[in-house]
Amino acid sequence: MADASRIWALGDFPKVARETIGPTGPLLVEACAIGPGQRVLDVAAGAGNVAIPAARAGAEVVASDLTPELLDAGRAVAAAEGLALEWVVADAQALPFADGAFDVVTSSFGAIFAPDHAKTAAELLRVCRPGGTIGLLTWPPDGWTADFFTRHAAFGPPPPPDFQPPVLWGEERHLRELLGPGTSELTVERRTVVLDQFADPEALVAFYRANFDPVIASFAQLADDPERAAELERTLVEFARETDLGGADGRSRWELEYLLVVARRA
Repeated sequence: MADASRIWALGDFPKVARETIGPTGPLLVEACAIGPGQRVLDVAAGAGNVAIPAARAGAEVVASDLTPELLDAGRAVAAAEGLALEWVVADAQALPFADGAFDVVTSSFGAIFAPDHAKTAAELLRVCRPGGTIGLLTWPPDGWTADFFTRHAAFGPPPPPDFQPPVLWGEERHLRELLGPGTSELTVERRTVVLDQFADPEALVAFYRANFDPVIASFAQLADDPERAAELERTLVEFARETDLGGADGRSRWELEYLLVVARRA
């Protein structure tokens, strides 16, 4: 998993999360009814899009992630607010916590990137106490983000034979296969986050190219192939144009659909 950690330290993912999916973190905290007296684990926490709002709500929070640089960014934000969280470098597939150690276990578009879905789901269930809550944010396979990843992935190396796409976590059937046996109830709600802060498709692509770690990695890989790099740039801009819904003020607008998943540990 060292390569994954390295990739997510290439750009400024905290900025990407803050400026694109930022509003979704507090929504997950609210959906999981996180508050004082609860012990919360945020898995693949990044810079704390869920962990920090959970701490603001009064919970005792542990934020874990594979990439130390992301945890450092979150730690700085929390310290500036006077919030006390524990930041732990950990693999979502092998969490270093005791069985049933947490009242609430969350992950915001993070644990879905771990290669082994079944192992990751088993860990989320294991560290949540019986009767506790598991809350996830995931990307559906028929949404904007899945399409973005598909077009972008065409310019990278082929995935290994046993590769499971992260967006499978956005299929309700797959979610129920992963979490259902360990839960007494599971609800799935489809929601949308809007991107309307970019003037045009070119500005959106420039933002992702400058800050989003997987895109940075792809362009770095194509450094010796300028024609292929230019093709990737054109592909992303064309995609952004195709999916631009337009705003009332003439600026661009995109809608990113996601799933809000809340489960009760059996």
